[in-house]
Amino acid sequence: MKMWTREDWKALFNGHSRIPERTVSEVCFAVIDSETTGLDPTKDRILSLGGVKIIQGRIAVRDTLEIFIAQDHFDASSVPIHGILKTGPNARIPEKQALVQLGSYLEDAVLVGHHIGFDLEMIRQAQGRHGLPPLQNIALDTGRLYRKTLLKTPLLPKKPSYSLDELAKKFDISCKDRHTALGDAYITALAFMHLLGQLNIKSDTSLRDLVRMAR
Repeated sequence: MKMWTREDWKALFNGHSRIPERTVSEVCFAVIDSETTGLDPTKDRILSLGGVKIIQGRIAVRDTLEIFIAQDHFDASSVPIHGILKTGPNARIPEKQALVQLGSYLEDAVLVGHHIGFDLEMIRQAQGRHGLPPLQNIALDTGRLYRKTLLKTPLLPKKPSYSLDELAKKFDISCKDRHTALGDAYITALAFMHLLGQLNIKSDTSLRDLVRMAR
């Protein structure tokens, strides 16, 4: 797996990028999402992880990831949101095993997520607990990309952020499986493909140009 550092990101915008010379059609995108016990990465835990891959412009429906993690730490107050109980019909695996499985699934894919910084920080905190190296894949945030599609006008100023529900409504995407990690990853994947179209990202657009646009 390519290790992507802060220096790599700095170099990108200084004109000395080490981003692979690939077009969008040559990139494997892995859309990820996590369901958690709360919103504080320092004390909350990941309940489940979901992933969907986009290969050559198509969602690979047979190449998905869904992991439920065994819980030592559990916050019942968050159950009404994600519906994940401490025990249930889905097999739970230890956190470290889940992280290793996630790494194998992602490999060197370009990560995509809605407000992905939160998911990556939750994963980073979990990796730190087990002495695992952090993910350093290139990452794109559909929230930031969506803001790039909006016109600048004083009549309708841009909000600081937009929810996944707002993107789903904009692009007429079903929210049937909303608030499950795999369901949200799939919704985000569909939204991402719509955003590529609105931003006029073609199959021969370079990955570097897409990353610059998502800055």
